[in-house]
Parts: sequence; C-alpha cells; structure tokens
Amino acid sequence: MGRRGWIAVLFGLAIIIALTLLRAADPYAVRVARETTFDLFQQIKPREAPPGLPIRIIDIDEPSLRSLGQWPWSRTMMAEIAQRLTDLGAAAIAFDLLFSEPDRLGEENDAAFAQTIASAPVILSFAQSPRADETTLAPKAGVASVGENPLASVPKLGGVAEPLKMLADPAQGLAIASLDRDGSGVARRLPLLWQAGDATFPALAIEALRVAMGASTIVAMGSASPGMELLRVVDFSIPTGPGGDHWIYYRELDPGIYLPARELMADDYADLAPLIEGHIVLIGTSASGLLDIRTSALGTAVPGVSIHAQIIEQVLTNTFLDRADWVAGLEALLFIGAGLLVILAVILTGPIIGLFVSLSAVAVLVASAWYAFAVHGLLIDPSFSLLGILVLYAAMAFFRFASTDADRRRVRRAFAHYVEPSLLTRIEADANLLKLGGDMRELTVMFSDVRNFSALAERTAPTDLVAILNRLFAALGAAIVKELGTIDKFMGDAVMAFWNAPAEVDRHALHACRAALGMRAAVEKLSEEGREPIAIGIGIATGPALVGNMGFEQRFDYSCIGDTVNVASRIEGACKTVAYDILVTRPTADAAPELAYLEAGALQLKGMTDRDPILILVGDETLARSADFAALAQAHADLLRALSQQDDFTALLETCRSRAGKIDHRLIRFYDACPARPADFRLLEPEEA
Repeated sequence: MGRRGWIAVLFGLAIIIALTLLRAADPYAVRVARETTFDLFQQIKPREAPPGLPIRIIDIDEPSLRSLGQWPWSRTMMAEIAQRLTDLGAAAIAFDLLFSEPDRLGEENDAAFAQTIASAPVILSFAQSPRADETTLAPKAGVASVGENPLASVPKLGGVAEPLKMLADPAQGLAIASLDRDGSGVARRLPLLWQAGDATFPALAIEALRVAMGASTIVAMGSASPGMELLRVVDFSIPTGPGGDHWIYYRELDPGIYLPARELMADDYADLAPLIEGHIVLIGTSASGLLDIRTSALGTAVPGVSIHAQIIEQVLTNTFLDRADWVAGLEALLFIGAGLLVILAVILTGPIIGLFVSLSAVAVLVASAWYAFAVHGLLIDPSFSLLGILVLYAAMAFFRFASTDADRRRVRRAFAHYVEPSLLTRIEADANLLKLGGDMRELTVMFSDVRNFSALAERTAPTDLVAILNRLFAALGAAIVKELGTIDKFMGDAVMAFWNAPAEVDRHALHACRAALGMRAAVEKLSEEGREPIAIGIGIATGPALVGNMGFEQRFDYSCIGDTVNVASRIEGACKTVAYDILVTRPTADAAPELAYLEAGALQLKGMTDRDPILILVGDETLARSADFAALAQAHADLLRALSQQDDFTALLETCRSRAGKIDHRLIRFYDACPARPADFRLLEPEEA
C-alpha cells in the first residue's frame, strides 16, 4: 500500500472519529433517527399479551359526556364512581384526572368525595406544571434503595398541579401521571420515579400496582455505578435506565379493556362485577375535547390513560424493552469495527467490492439489532451505524476516485483555461460539439450595463472598483443562473446573457424577466450595503437568433448573434432615454403576460430603420394583479392616448405620477421624461395605446 493508500486510511479514520464524536454528542437529529427506528421495530412486532389481564379503563368518552353531563363532573359524581368500583371489588382505583381545584358546586362535594376515598383503594394524580409551586404533600409509598445511590439520576418533579389536600390525605396512593418526558410528542419512555425535595413519588402505573398488591414499599435497585437498574414492586422486577426511565412496549389494546363511564353509572351496574372484581381500574378520558390524547410508538393517537395501562400490562406479563447503559458503547464499537472493514475493502478492492462490503455490514447490523429486539427485547440502534457506514463509504469512494483520476482532472483544468467549463462538459459527452457553427433558435437575450460607470471609476480607487464590480457581477450572475439563464460574457461593466440555449427552457421569456427583477433587487441591496450607489439598465428581447460555437478551430466561444441580440443591446442603451431601468420588447411581454408592464412608446433604436414598440417591466405577478397597478395601468393608457393624439395631457400625467409613487419611485422619473419624447408616442396606434 503506497503513500496514497496510507493517506486514504488516515482520511477514513478521521471520518470514523468525527462520526463517533457526533454519536457521543447525540444531537437531536441522531436521537430522532434512533427513536424512530425503535418505533418502527414496535410497529413491525408489537407486544403480545394473553387475554384476560386484570386491567380495566373507565373511559370518560364522548357518549358518557353527552349522557352524564358536560365536564367537569361534580365531586359527588366522582365519589359515586369510586364507591361503585369499590362495591364491585376493584383492587385499585387510579384517577388519571386532576382534582387540583375545589368543586365549583360547593366544598361539601369535596368532603363527600374525600369520605369515599378514605374507604376505597384510590390513587390520585399529580401533573407537572412548570409555573406552579412544588408539592407539599407527602408520598404514600415508601421507596427503599439498594445499591450505589440508585436515585441519583431520577428526574426532579418541579412545579406540579396537585390534588386538594383534603382529597390527598385519605387516598391510599399519590402518583405522577405526566407523560411528556422529552417533549417529542411521542410517549416512548416514562420515568417510574420522580423526586420532589427529599420525597420520591412513583408513576401512576407503579402506584396502582403497589396499592392493588397491598404493598407499602417500592424498591429501587442500582448497579455498580450511580443510577437505577431495576424497580421492584413486590415480586415484579421492572428494568429501567439509570434515570429510572422505562421504555414503553406498545400493543393495540383490546377494545374490551375500555368500559364507558355511562355504563358504570347505569342502574344495572352490578352486572359489571365480573369486569371489575380484582382488577386494577384506571379512570381517564378518550374525549378529544379534554386534551388527553397522545401519540404512541405505533404511530396512533391514544388516550393518555391507556399508556399507563400498557405499562401495567408489561409488568404483569414480564414483557419489557431494555436499553441498558452499556448498549451505547456497544453501538459505537460495532460502528467502528464495520467502518474499519469498509475502509480496507474500498482501498484494497475498489468501490464496487467496497459497496458490497458496506451493504453487507449494514445488513448484518440491522439484522442483529432486529434479533436483539424481537427475541430479547433489547434496544440496539442500527440507524446511526447504517447512515455512518454509508457516509463513510461515499467519502472513501470519492477519495479513491479523486486520487486515481487526479491526472485526468489536471488535464481538464488546464484545458478549461481555453474553453468554458460548462461547454467542456458537453464536449466530453459529444465530440461533435467541437465543430464550428450553430443553429437558429428562438432566444430571449438580455444586456445589462452599469449607469454612470465612468464617473464611478473616476472617484473610486482601482482596487475598490474591482471589488465593487466583483460583488455586482456575483449578484447579477446569481440572479441569471437562478432563472436558468446562460451567461454569455462579462464586458467591462456590462453583462450579456440568453435563455433557451444550449438547453431548452420552457417559457424562457418569463425566466429572463424574472431574472431582471431579481437583478434589480440585488442591485438595490448592494446599494444599501455599500458606500457608492449603483444603478443598472437592462434590455430584453425575444426572437430568432443564431446560437452556437463562434470563432476558429483553436479558439471559440458559445454565443449567439442576430437581430434579436442587436435589439436587446439597443434597448438597454435606451434605458437612459426612457428613464427606467428595465425595458423589454413586445414579443417578450407577449410571451410572459402575467408580469406587470407599461407601454414606453415606439423607440427609434440606434442603427434600426423602423421604430420598435417597447415596454417597461415594472414588477412581478403579484404586482400585476394588484389594485394599485390596475389603476395606474388605466391612467397610463389614458395618458398614452392623449400623447399619441397630441391632446392636453397635464392632468393625466400628474395622475400617473401620483399613482406611480405608490408602486415604484422609478416610475416618477419615467413619467417626467415622457413629455420630452413626443415622437415616441405619436406613432402609437390609439387602440395600441
């Protein structure tokens, strides 16, 4: 392996290091790709669960709201719900609802609800509220710690919307129901424990399990390093991340898990005993108006209360997803190993075999990640390795191409000194283009020129003048290229461009006019930014022209010649006479009628026998449709009629000047110059004016 080979190795290693550091930084885009991949895994293989799990959701759905009354329901209604569930033998009653304000119908209703809570296995909920105060309530569950400080990374609760103290005191459980942990809009992970000062509160699903099983304590188990590894509720062990985050493994819940609240409040509610007895009952809402609809990893909108039910199901069936803290290190090692393999493959065997090796490495990584998920519930991210390997392969293939083709590129650069680079590309594809000659084609041709350039050159140092021209040509060229134009040449302070060659451009006249408007805007911006005001004149003509390679065998340019080119050059010069910056011929305006034009008269162009009708280009389609321009166009037509018939036009001219001021200050100079050009308007036909 020679010098170039070692350089390629170092280049590849630099990319691997850069990508590994990017993965370690874990920016937002990397996190989104990873979590979207895990969502896709769940969508392909959602969680399975046996039928008949002891979980039920009392759903405050739309029909229940219509039947039982609008929200919020009174606390006596809540008390009745809790009492009926207790009578039916519910093991735990978890409210995924907030009772943070007194009942609007009277404090006695809160007292009645509190009395029912005292005799029922009720869990009440907190919700995070950044602008609220921290909780002063004491947790109902004890939390024991085992290991090296397992609660070190548990998230802080902060401000909360908490239940009324008179309701919280008799409750058997207090829990956190918040689901928006990372603000992504998708509920993927949920902290199972939260810290509020010295107190620790469990998530709603964990507290419901604890109450249902009659336990008083939850055990947080840590690993050798600070942070949580497991959470135990009686005999159930739940894997977590170091911060207590639990990955939710979704399934499509059986509709039978939902029991509408209106059925519970019916007279024959005793018949529901088989559905409630011994069950953990969650009370929440699927009504869209109550704003508790979330997005699951399956990509579906679900009631927030159902997500707590999903977690309880996972615990009861011992079906979990796990992303241990060592997984990120494994992903980095897998990427580095696969990356080294790709580097060697590209350098030693070439891009084709290297591509095969890269795709094989990606396939193995994706298959391994899928196997870990489907069989062991382990979340290993293949997305970064996939994208990283493809980026690495592309970079290595490009490096090899650049190295092996260095000589050919040097020749090409040398030849480009004599032939326009864009034309050279076409010559490489078709050698016949080296022949001299051209063909007739309809073109739109543009000339632009800097106004008062001689005066500008006199008062500007040469180095500053060159800098001004470079900035100007860069801006003008960008506007032309943006609208698919071909820049023919820069001539001192002038630019020539044309459209519809060498490649055909649909509606080339419209593109040329839009380019002119863009050039006008660019010049205005440069004038605002610089110390010297800059103005240009632009002439545009549409018609037949001969376009092709002009010159001799050893030196030629791709250009165009013909009467259309001459007209465009002449009307650019006529901008001074007309006192406006953009002039177009009648065929150009007819080919792009959606823009805003005004007749400028029939001009006697230098070197031309007949007068040519010329228009000024005022603005774009939006301006053309505006009421102000419509009013100006009507007044302008009246003025031209008066000028052509040699009538008194003083009042009409003043009307046009007044209306022009609302559109473009340049139009005022145009109208001021009109009386000095009577011959240009006398030759207009009345109907044309």
